[in-house]
Amino acid sequence: MPLAFADPTDAAIPVDVIESDDVDAALEGLSAEARAWAKAQEFNGSLGQVLCLPDAKGGIARVLVGYGTAARRARDRFHIGAAAQKLPAGTYEIASGLRGDAMEEAALAWLLAGYSYDRYTKPSKPAARLVAPDEVDAGRIAIIANGEALTRELINTPPSDMGPDELEDAARALASEHEAGIHVITGDDLITSNFPMIHTVGRASCRAPRLIDMRWGDTGPQLTLVGKGVCFDTGGLNIKPGSSMGLMKKDMGGAATVLGLAHMIMALELPLRLRVLIPAVENSIDGSAFRPQDILMSRKGLTVEINNTDAEGRLVLADALTLSDEDDPALVISMATLTGAARVAVGADISPFYTDNDDHADALAKAARKVADPVWRMPFYEPYETMIEPGVADLDNAPKGGFAGSITAALFLRRFVESPYMHFDIYGWQPTAAPSRPRGGVGMGARAVLEALPEMLKL
Repeated sequence: MPLAFADPTDAAIPVDVIESDDVDAALEGLSAEARAWAKAQEFNGSLGQVLCLPDAKGGIARVLVGYGTAARRARDRFHIGAAAQKLPAGTYEIASGLRGDAMEEAALAWLLAGYSYDRYTKPSKPAARLVAPDEVDAGRIAIIANGEALTRELINTPPSDMGPDELEDAARALASEHEAGIHVITGDDLITSNFPMIHTVGRASCRAPRLIDMRWGDTGPQLTLVGKGVCFDTGGLNIKPGSSMGLMKKDMGGAATVLGLAHMIMALELPLRLRVLIPAVENSIDGSAFRPQDILMSRKGLTVEINNTDAEGRLVLADALTLSDEDDPALVISMATLTGAARVAVGADISPFYTDNDDHADALAKAARKVADPVWRMPFYEPYETMIEPGVADLDNAPKGGFAGSITAALFLRRFVESPYMHFDIYGWQPTAAPSRPRGGVGMGARAVLEALPEMLKL
């Protein structure tokens, strides 16, 4: 079901959000009985503490939610989502304690707390629902939440039910919802259409590789989103060990993220032209699999020496990025679960990004702080260009040595695009449950990009 706010009602249960330093003042505003109950339950306003105050009939009269201190809150985000998950089913409204950006984050957190992946299990218990606070744009927040839910759903779906075919189906459903155009090039047609590296990476699978191309909007600057759609990655002939293959259903997390972001852009009717490109493949093994030491020709005409078949994401992205450049977009953004090196650098929670444009970087960093979607700028460090130049071909897909893996991958991709470009090397996975983020697939960077687009594209 779509994530949605509850309809306004006089029966909504009020929720007071209380910082730990304000507990005494907040309790003074309650009845003597409620104060006594709160003190008996040792309510102290600590972050995440939830106390339901009973009414005379045994129901819930009011809810107190601890909001801790500013220093403690800074260590995470979406704290109200954790409170929402502790409450019984019912309809609630935030009555006091939050304003401005904090209220917006709380409203989004509450909606996202209602997401669970239950395709193969019994549905989760009914959620505590929130009446949209008066001061927020409820429609916008619901659109953002459902874009995030789409991303999570696609990543969480196992590869048995989320191969290139099903990823195409998801893109077609989204295009139909928003009356966007869509064109898909599949199988050997990729060869005749000059997408040789997409075809090469996906040809060993019984599920045909494809390039998904969706367009929406007819006025304004063009934004092109490119998402890595490797629906499962065995590593190819450089096969991954089992421990490394366990999460490879998420290797299409870039594609899932750009589809979620595309939903937000189209549903909000931003004044731009949107193009979404997804090379959708499965990196499998049979007699036709590409090999280490092969040299591939790309759509751009650059040759690529294969030194590791497990560095396949940059190959399929390269052909898609070349296509993205061909109609002169105002901005190209690629998103990919590309390198383990990025996780070593910044961990699972931060989205590292690359751009040569300082204004774009500043706009994104500012937006990320506003919407609690953390990002970190990484460098297109040109002295490392020699690391991706093998001598026998124009480019090396997997430089030896193990240093600067995320940077060299980003430099590789930059060789294929000349338009203004931003690249995200995301993880796409929540390793342990956190407020409003259950363990599993998660969107990264999309909300920050959405918030920054008006400044980046001068909308």
